[in-house]
Amino acid sequence: MADLITVDDPDDPRLRDYTGLTDVELRRRREPAEGLFIAEGEKVIRRAADAGYEMRSMLLTAKWADVMRDVIDELRAPVYTVSPELAERVTGYHVHRGALASMQRKPLPPADDILAGARRVVIMESVNDHTNIGAIFRSAAALGMDAVLLSPDCADPLYRRSVKVSMGAVFSVPYARLDTWPKGLEAVREAGFTLLALTPDEKAKILDETAPHTMERVALMLGAEGDGLSRRALAAADERVRIPMAHGVDSLNVGAAAAVAFYAVTTGRPGS
Repeated sequence: MADLITVDDPDDPRLRDYTGLTDVELRRRREPAEGLFIAEGEKVIRRAADAGYEMRSMLLTAKWADVMRDVIDELRAPVYTVSPELAERVTGYHVHRGALASMQRKPLPPADDILAGARRVVIMESVNDHTNIGAIFRSAAALGMDAVLLSPDCADPLYRRSVKVSMGAVFSVPYARLDTWPKGLEAVREAGFTLLALTPDEKAKILDETAPHTMERVALMLGAEGDGLSRRALAAADERVRIPMAHGVDSLNVGAAAAVAFYAVTTGRPGS
């Protein structure tokens, strides 16, 4: 059982994991380098723990200590209790959910290991918005995608905002990074996947017409908001597909488009 440790100094070195959480560039560099990530809110913290991530410490405002008591009772990591005002001074923002946990990262598996047991995969290229990353992971989990592959320049799925938006789905969908881009797509094809590139291009086939749910193994490629997939990524795909639009709308937000496409890819698939 962990002891509750009251802290009243925002410069206390024991709170270092939680300092400057709104400084995106700092956290992007620091968290992977130090092997940590931040889980925010009761549900996300519980899901991270259930997924086997080791907790380094927890930061709570006093009223959340009772809510998280069962988690605290099983911890060996320190639990720091602070006032809401001090939590804001340390993190840089108002901690609405009152509970933060610093978690230890796990080594990412090789892409080949991810592909071996999968039939429906999403591949993201240059998706750098953490909200979009989180939304795509949440849809991937909800709609039955088996795994996620990321180009080298995609944002970190374990960044606090991504984790929060995904509601912890980043812990339940296996993911890996492709070491080279777009050369790494060759390994996906060699593993038996048909590469479908999602694009708003009117020359692309309508997604339903390709009947992706009937294909044995499908990898759905998504590009960044605005620019979409690069020309090199489009050239590497087996087929270009689109979601038909109406009322003069030319495209959907990548998170919304992903959810629509995941449903088309997974619904009625063989063996489902």
